Amino acid sequence: MVNVPALLDRARALGLRIATAESCTGGMVAAALTDISGSSDVVDRGFVTYSNAAKQDMLGVRATTLEAVGAVSEDVAREMAEGALAHSAAQLAVSITGIAGPGGSEFKPEGRVCFGLAAAGRETLTETVEFGALGRSQVREVARDHALTLLVQALEAQDAP
Repeated sequence: MVNVPALLDRARALGLRIATAESCTGGMVAAALTDISGSSDVVDRGFVTYSNAAKQDMLGVRATTLEAVGAVSEDVAREMAEGALAHSAAQLAVSITGIAGPGGSEFKPEGRVCFGLAAAGRETLTETVEFGALGRSQVREVARDHALTLLVQALEAQDAP
């Protein structure tokens, strides 16, 4: 499990603010960050963009991207993370879009989750993790934890001021 207070302390020391853009986790990453007292000086905002319309309206995800590759894709995760930066005062943003289940398809199975990590002045990183058919609650929890780990890794890679 990620040490969230240490994550927040590192962001604070670097003078960085964080935004989240979440679909299948429904705000679980933002909740994990804001469960810690004093997090308001680090967490700028969280976007819960469950529908495609919300992804477009709140984050600027392009309709052409959604039509071409679907919501569960690294392209959409990239646009979500970059949109979270563009629509916030944050310098670091993480995004999540996936199939928590139950269900999925042959092409997009349950447990497939795409992540984006955008940092001001850096190339946006994306990745897809196949967590498998763990069940809806478990997929959401491991996706939350993975997103928090991505934030920790990004903060560890930052140089102190």
